[in-house]
Amino acid sequence: MNAHVLMIDDDARLTAMVRDYLQASGFVVSVAGDLARGRAALQRESFDALILDLMLPDGDGLDLTRELRADPRCRSLPLLMLTARGEPMDRILGLELGADDYLPKPFEPRELLARLKALLRRAAPHDDEALLRFGRLEIDVNARQVRVDGQVCDLTSYQFDILLVLAQGAGRVMSRDQIMDALKGHPMEAFDRSIDVHVSRIRASIEADPKSPRRILTVRGAGYVFARKQDAEAA
Repeated sequence: MNAHVLMIDDDARLTAMVRDYLQASGFVVSVAGDLARGRAALQRESFDALILDLMLPDGDGLDLTRELRADPRCRSLPLLMLTARGEPMDRILGLELGADDYLPKPFEPRELLARLKALLRRAAPHDDEALLRFGRLEIDVNARQVRVDGQVCDLTSYQFDILLVLAQGAGRVMSRDQIMDALKGHPMEAFDRSIDVHVSRIRASIEADPKSPRRILTVRGAGYVFARKQDAEAA
């Protein structure tokens, strides 16, 4: 079955171009020109990914991002954020709220397609992967769930993939570049700190004390390492 993508953007010319391009690549594309119609579409049917503009006639795409990540039904929906804003803080805020990736306008349709395929590839289940256990932490790859003491942690699809990459290399220091390469996504931009933002959000979900992490450790000047042994951590 072809992936069904919802694009929420008020630029009719842009959405027509993106819809034609993605449909020519085998996608099914639905378009909403504002937040109200986007919310209605999300309530009406399920989508495999969402392309969301930040600046919309009836509100800010960040508000919808916040709503989706608070909704269990849409929490893991791969979300690609579009922004015409040039400020890095706008992109960082979007990532903090739960966007999986961002693409500044104007953009090449080919890059949008590549990033969308990367998000869908990371979200696809892999039947040959096992349940990973690290003390009280479990990573269920097939269900794409992370649990601590049996309680499901609140992670986006992209954050799950970052955690999985680190966990599969437990005990090995990984730089930001290595993490991005392992995710098979897009090359990291110079001075991009999106990985740091996501790691911070992951820690907030899986650590007893995110300010004193015991699972994902920072190695100054080198990157991150996922601790092999976590049984002795505080409750």
